[in-house]
Amino acid sequence: MSVTVLVPTFRRPDGLARALRSLFTQTVRPDQIVVVDNAPEGGARSVTEALASASPVVIDYVHEPRAGVANARNAGFEAARGRFIVQLDDDESAAPHWLESLLIARDRLNAAVVFGPVRAQAPSSTGSHASVRNAYISRLYSRTGPDVDQVLTRPRGCGNSLIDRREVSLPEPPFDPVANETGGEDDILFAALSRDGARFGWAAGAEVIEHVEPRRANWRHLLLRSFAYGQGPSQNCFRRAQPDWAGLAAWMGIGAAQLVVHGLCALPARLISARACAACLDRTAKGAGKLVWMERFEPRFYGASHA
Repeated sequence: MSVTVLVPTFRRPDGLARALRSLFTQTVRPDQIVVVDNAPEGGARSVTEALASASPVVIDYVHEPRAGVANARNAGFEAARGRFIVQLDDDESAAPHWLESLLIARDRLNAAVVFGPVRAQAPSSTGSHASVRNAYISRLYSRTGPDVDQVLTRPRGCGNSLIDRREVSLPEPPFDPVANETGGEDDILFAALSRDGARFGWAAGAEVIEHVEPRRANWRHLLLRSFAYGQGPSQNCFRRAQPDWAGLAAWMGIGAAQLVVHGLCALPARLISARACAACLDRTAKGAGKLVWMERFEPRFYGASHA
């Protein structure tokens, strides 16, 4: 059994260092860590080399200057030597039992892909709407699931995931470059694996913390993120080799209903709780995304737009 932990990074030297240090204390150590630097200037090399001397695990630095989140992940998969590829983002830090929990769940569930929980940590904030914003951040960036390991009926996102390369037939390249600037490259891959019959699992004890930066915690960014997540189901129907027009129409109908119902409920929900208001705002933005899914309306979060 061989394990590679893949850490793609883009201009987050402090976050990268925090993520790597969390890997050094794992109860089960990986065989390889691959850091993929997606910044054109290659600024993560110095951080990686400085920490490599203290690492109990081999760290391979890969520079992928072609901007894009899919490009970065594809470069990491190409450099990975392990049967199991485990992904940790550069804004995440892993608990000491994280990797062990993922591997145990994989064996217990006989799952080709395993996901773990993500707990968002919001930056400190004040103001009249801080409680709603913090509730929104927790809802948007956290990933919750069952309290015990179990098989999942639908996949989750790439951050904090394990893929068994022997048990799935990965496309070439694994991640579609169409999502380089928008994200959602993981949704495209996992939707394809799901159609091929891949078995997905949940590792309840494999928690990571996502450290949300202030620039990702403003209202404009939060709402655009929800909008982009909402676009995903509709776009996945359209982007198939044979577009699923019936599925697309259904998702657009669901989106229209979400937009109207939750949009009207957002203000009254504030009287109930910050959490209820955040849920309505999130569902409203996601409903708009399902309805307005076309490429020209896609928000750009990665790649050339930020290089």
